[in-house]
Amino acid sequence: AVYLQSQGIIPIVSLISPYAEARDYVRSITKDFTEIYVNTSIEVCEQRDVKGLYKKVRSGEIKDFTGIHASAPYEAPKSPEITIDTEVLDVDDCVNHILKYIKK
Repeated sequence: AVYLQSQGIIPIVSLISPYAEARDYVRSITKDFTEIYVNTSIEVCEQRDVKGLYKKVRSGEIKDFTGIHASAPYEAPKSPEITIDTEVLDVDDCVNHILKYIKK
């Protein structure tokens, strides 16, 4: 991401980053870091799960699944620059919300 920024490119990196400390570290080494919190309940994630991962987690096939098991907690961001509520917004609204922020 740092290399892309040096080339004038705005990278959007999508990943699960469960720990605040890790996100804070990336913020400290990255220029113009913007944290986007995609806020969706576990219940809705399970309903949308096309790969069946949550079913495998619930059956015990998958261990240490982020946000489900105590051994793999998810620390929600306390003050992200953008929060996207995918339970309320459709895909186009989510994208437009992010683009509006970037254009500012």
